[in-house]
Amino acid sequence: MARTMTPTPNFDRVARIYRWAEYLSLGPFLHQTRTHFLSQLPALQQALRVECREALVLGDGDGRFLATLLAQQTQLHALAIDTSRSMLALLRRRCIPYGDRLRTQQTSALDLFDHLNPNFRADLIVTHFFLDCLTQPEVDRLAHHLAAHTSPGALWMHSDFAIPSHRLLAPFAALYVRLLYLAFRILTGLRVTRLPDPHSALAAAGFQRIARHSLLCGLLYTEVWQCQESGPAVKESRPAVEDPRALQRTPPVPPLPPSPFPAPGELF
Repeated sequence: MARTMTPTPNFDRVARIYRWAEYLSLGPFLHQTRTHFLSQLPALQQALRVECREALVLGDGDGRFLATLLAQQTQLHALAIDTSRSMLALLRRRCIPYGDRLRTQQTSALDLFDHLNPNFRADLIVTHFFLDCLTQPEVDRLAHHLAAHTSPGALWMHSDFAIPSHRLLAPFAALYVRLLYLAFRILTGLRVTRLPDPHSALAAAGFQRIARHSLLCGLLYTEVWQCQESGPAVKESRPAVEDPRALQRTPPVPPLPPSPFPAPGELF
C-alpha cells in the first residue's frame, strides 16, 4: 500500500486537552453523535443477521467511544489504531476494565495494511471524526483496503462534519469547519483543508448505507454502513433509517441522494 500522501499530524500536542476542547467547541454534541447508534447496535445486528466479534477502531482519540462500545458488546474484541502515542495511552487507560479484549497499534491507518495480518477480518469498523483528517484520495484508498479486510455483512460506523444544504446555514457551517481546520493546523500540523466525501468512497468499496442521524441542522451526522457480500459498488441502496426495526420492512430504493458535502475546492 502506498505511503501517506500528506505529513502525519502530531495529535500528542492536544491529547490531554482533547476532551475539554470538544466541550468548548460543541458541548456534548460530538460525543452524542459518536454514540447515537450504540444502543441500537444489538438490534441492528439482529435485524441484519450479523455478529460483531472483531472491531477495527481508527482514530478514536482518548477512547471514550471505545470504552462504551466494549462495555456494551461483551463478546467484542477491538484493535485500536492511532498515530498518537499519547492518545493511545489515554485510550488504554480508559479501557483498562476491558484490556483482555483490546489491542492497540501506533501507526497511520494508511500504513496499517503493511503490518496487518492478511487473514484479519473485521466485523465492525469505526471512524468517528477521523476521515476528515484525510484527503479524498486517501479516503478512497483506505475504504478500498478496509473492504478487503472485512467479513461479509460487516458494519461500518462513521461520524463527521457536513455542510448543511440550507442556503442560510451553509455559509456559517463552512466558516466553522474552516476555523476548525485552521485550529488543528496550528495545534497539530494537520495539512488537510477540506472535508472529503466518504459516501462515494464507501459505496465504491462495496458498502451500503443503512442508517443515518444528523444533529445541529446537519452540521454533524453519524451513519451505519454495511459491507455487501458481492464486493463491487452497490447499485441500489436502502434509505437511511433512524429505527433499526425499520430495516426489516424497508424495500430497496434508487441510489443515495447527492452528498451534502461541498464541491471540491480548498476552504482556505
